[in-house]
Amino acid sequence: MHFFLFLLGIPFLFILLVPILYKLFNPRVHIGWFVLAAPVILFVHLFRFLPEVRSGSVPVFTVPWIPSLGMNLTATVDGLSLLFGLLITGMGALVILYSVYYMSKTRDALHNFYVYLLLFMGAMLGVVFSDHLLVLYVFWELTSIASFLLIAFWYERKTSRAGALKALLITVSGGFSMLAGFIILGMISGTASIREIIAQAGELRGDPLFVPAMVLILIGAFAKSAQFPFSIWLPDAMEAPTPISAYLHSATMVKAGLYLVARLTPVFGGTALWFWLVSGAGIVTLLYGSITAVKQADLKALLAYSTVSQLGLIMSLLGIGSLAWLYENEALASAFAVAMFAGIFHLFNHSVFKGSLFMTVGIIDHETGTRDIRRLGGLINVMPVTFTVALIGAFSMAGLPPFGGFLSKEMFFEGTLKTSAVADFGLDAFGAVFPAFALAASVFTFVYCMIFVFKTFAGKYRPETFKRKIREAPPGMLIPALLLAAVTVLVFFFPDVPAEWILRPAALAAVPASVGRFGEISAWHGFSPPLLMTVGVVLAGVLLYRTLEKWSPLYRHYPQKFTLNAIYVWMLEQYESLSRTLTDRYMTGSARHYLMYIFLFFILGVGGFLLASGGLGADLANDAPIGLFDAVVVVSIILAALTAAMTNNRITAIVALSVAGYMVVILFVIFRAPDLALTQMVVETVTTVLFLLCFYHLPQLEKRMEKPKFKLTNFFTAAGVGLVVTLFTLAAFDHKLFKPITAFFENSYELAGAKNIVNAIIVDFRGFDTLLEISVLTAAGLGVYTLVRLGMKGRDADETE
Repeated sequence: MHFFLFLLGIPFLFILLVPILYKLFNPRVHIGWFVLAAPVILFVHLFRFLPEVRSGSVPVFTVPWIPSLGMNLTATVDGLSLLFGLLITGMGALVILYSVYYMSKTRDALHNFYVYLLLFMGAMLGVVFSDHLLVLYVFWELTSIASFLLIAFWYERKTSRAGALKALLITVSGGFSMLAGFIILGMISGTASIREIIAQAGELRGDPLFVPAMVLILIGAFAKSAQFPFSIWLPDAMEAPTPISAYLHSATMVKAGLYLVARLTPVFGGTALWFWLVSGAGIVTLLYGSITAVKQADLKALLAYSTVSQLGLIMSLLGIGSLAWLYENEALASAFAVAMFAGIFHLFNHSVFKGSLFMTVGIIDHETGTRDIRRLGGLINVMPVTFTVALIGAFSMAGLPPFGGFLSKEMFFEGTLKTSAVADFGLDAFGAVFPAFALAASVFTFVYCMIFVFKTFAGKYRPETFKRKIREAPPGMLIPALLLAAVTVLVFFFPDVPAEWILRPAALAAVPASVGRFGEISAWHGFSPPLLMTVGVVLAGVLLYRTLEKWSPLYRHYPQKFTLNAIYVWMLEQYESLSRTLTDRYMTGSARHYLMYIFLFFILGVGGFLLASGGLGADLANDAPIGLFDAVVVVSIILAALTAAMTNNRITAIVALSVAGYMVVILFVIFRAPDLALTQMVVETVTTVLFLLCFYHLPQLEKRMEKPKFKLTNFFTAAGVGLVVTLFTLAAFDHKLFKPITAFFENSYELAGAKNIVNAIIVDFRGFDTLLEISVLTAAGLGVYTLVRLGMKGRDADETE
């Protein structure tokens, strides 16, 4: 295995070590210090790729995984994947450092926390570096599972369980849609390699399945990145511990959908549907999230909806940037490629300033015991460092200088204004929607940023409202937030450093090769329209913030039954009601009914398929002749089976079953299968003994003489099953589509070194099948063991009481 792929597996390796470290060192040493090594090692190694990727090189590392299906573990390190890799590991390191001081060694199950976190980190790295669509999907769904576990970490809380379930339902449902899109895309392209699909993108656009693949993939991307109307899962996911919110919902998981859109823009970009779906969903999400954030009273809820809004902003820029694929003219392509660069730039800025803001909220909650804005105020007097971090992060999110968010927000305004001037795709009629929505959403963004800062830190300090003495957070919690705040400021003054080394290479992976540069990043371009829009945002935002108490009651007039959350709850209730109704119809408690369902489905499914496909038929001319001895054995089996079914005596039924089994042993001997005969004989003997022991220990039941009732439905069902099995067996022998593989197994000694063919098949040729069967038995055994232990603990508790 290549060393790089081994490094990407470090989080999974640490998963195995965490329980051991927890048992050895907790609570003496916080195991977060050990876990911190994983993202640091990965970040340092990924950082070494910057010069190579900046020069235009794209390293590719491949290890065969399932060669028969063409699935390999292929890691592609280009600008886009490297940017996300650095964000995942860099933010991961800061979040783990933060969590060392946030998570308690005694109250919290740290071994579970870090196992889930590492699982998520490894899955996200798999998503951004995978070149194979199906491998990417495996890691994609693994992120959903890991996020479910992290959101429900405090599972004792009903809100945590509900938030985790909502996130899982929405993201996994979107993932299934995305899987269907991947399969269709693989079918029309003949490959599952993303690099190869991009290389033949021009040939795919005429295929009738091109549009369905696009729509299905976008549904998955929108669900993961909380785009409208899938955005409702993200605010409820804030029930997770704050380090998780800072990691999953600002820098990593919610960016997975953005990554997928940027990665596949070379395939779908330049088409009208892709542009309108991506940019339209983004601009609507931007406005929805910003308006909804203003009314939140919980700091994390405010940041959650602000995240929804900012994700919409980035998504709209990716959609606008896809117009670069529409034009062959280099100047026009470069003009819209700037929007793609702006989207990548704001993605970077958002990860930085939103991570610091979530850490700030965690500090406030940790030190004051509340996140309710209505109870906070005046904290600047006791938490000046935290206030500084909050001010930098919030003003950067509002798009104010001198912070990095100002630069990317100006580029966003410029991109929307360019879109309104395009005549293609109907933008001459509807293009003005983009700058209008962008301006309105930015005003509300400014308002909720002011609420976050001044409602929390300004005003009168009221120590009587808190149950504890408020003080500044410990240095371990402040350092990660301060580092992110420092990056936010440095990006404003030195934007060319991240732009040249990582942002431009990342954007080049999503724009045509003809695009060379994206222009200069500057804080001052004169009195341009974007600057005037920013001035308008500030003036309108200040006015709305100062008059907040007068117009905010308007939120209460919106009917709650029409909110997305209310619709989600109603749909969930309807699904549960429908499933309960259907289940009550067929779950009658009667074993006869259950068997009837299975047999009828078998008759209709298998028998119907045979009739529809014309598979009925059999040629018995070449079959071996049936001798008298063979016929006697078969008739004996039939008579024994009928006796077991019709007798009223238990002993007679057991003996009849044994006779049928031993007759099968004789058949195996006739057909020269001594191993099978021996196995069958042992099984029959043990089964008979066990039956007799069981019946010996059963209680004596009162004898009742009941005349068995003849049921016509049972008769026809049994006859139908027997007929279908017979016809299917004859058809299988008569319609051999492939050559038999007996000759291959006969060569077992040379292939597997085994003199016993049966053993060779079970252990060597079907080794994975046998391994999985053993795994199932092991899992069942562990389950039984766990239930027994829980039962014993329950009894112990009862005895103690």
